[in-house]
Amino acid sequence: MPHPDAGLDVDMLTTPVTEIAYAKVNVALHVRARREDGYHALESLFVFAEDGDRLQGWASDDGAIHLTIDGPFGATLDAGPDNLVVRAARALQAYLGEQRGAAIRLTKNLPVASGIGGGSADAAAALRLLARLWIVRIDDGELMGLALDLGSDVPACVPSVTQMVMGRGERQARHAVDGLDACSMLLVNPGVGVSTAQVFAGWDRVDRGPLDGSSLGVLCAMGRNDLEAAALAIAPVIGDVLAMLAAQEDVLLARMSGSGATCFALFRSDRSLAAAAQAVRRANPGWWVMETRIRSA
Repeated sequence: MPHPDAGLDVDMLTTPVTEIAYAKVNVALHVRARREDGYHALESLFVFAEDGDRLQGWASDDGAIHLTIDGPFGATLDAGPDNLVVRAARALQAYLGEQRGAAIRLTKNLPVASGIGGGSADAAAALRLLARLWIVRIDDGELMGLALDLGSDVPACVPSVTQMVMGRGERQARHAVDGLDACSMLLVNPGVGVSTAQVFAGWDRVDRGPLDGSSLGVLCAMGRNDLEAAALAIAPVIGDVLAMLAAQEDVLLARMSGSGATCFALFRSDRSLAAAAQAVRRANPGWWVMETRIRSA
């Protein structure tokens, strides 16, 4: 991997700033209708893992945005101008009228096209990182306004706290649920990428009702992921993941996140989480597994 200061005058570089792009999980995802603008009206409770991709940034005076990518899933991404990190950086530069640039290193720990907001979280983390790196005064509200043009999930990823998200992602409200903060969570991906557009195209267009996020018990019993059936039709292995997670001891909830193929399980304790992770790894060594907790609001 090229050094992050490749092509830059090393004297321009400062001490690096680091941000984590926290993995996003949809505890529930209700698809209500297709809007006139072509987007789907969604109701979803977003939570964020304590772990995710990692971004480091160095300020420069040349105005250029240099992106390098490493990590377990780094080879699957292009570091060119269409990368969401680069697009986020350019959007912030334009908004601020910022003349400085940055060298950014993205360590890609999360699988791509996996329903846990990897690219969206990366873009949001880039906005947070550059605001700190360039030492500019800008609040989360301004960053979230910029973020919506980058993708529907990006605004919610800016604060990366538990929140109810509605519309196409333009409406968010912090939403604490007893029992969710710091809850033990296991993420599992069977090693397949699923197209979000293809999954939405396969949605049966049946409105099954609103999302009630009043309690963890209601979310477990009445919440759902309306995209799960369409994702299963594309990647039946998702059903194997869900069945294995649901069979683990002390599991509170097992469900698919986003448009798949990553699934998650919530556990009553870290001990149960560790045992489940070990069981999944032993039975399916090719699957991606991450032991984590829900990030506190």
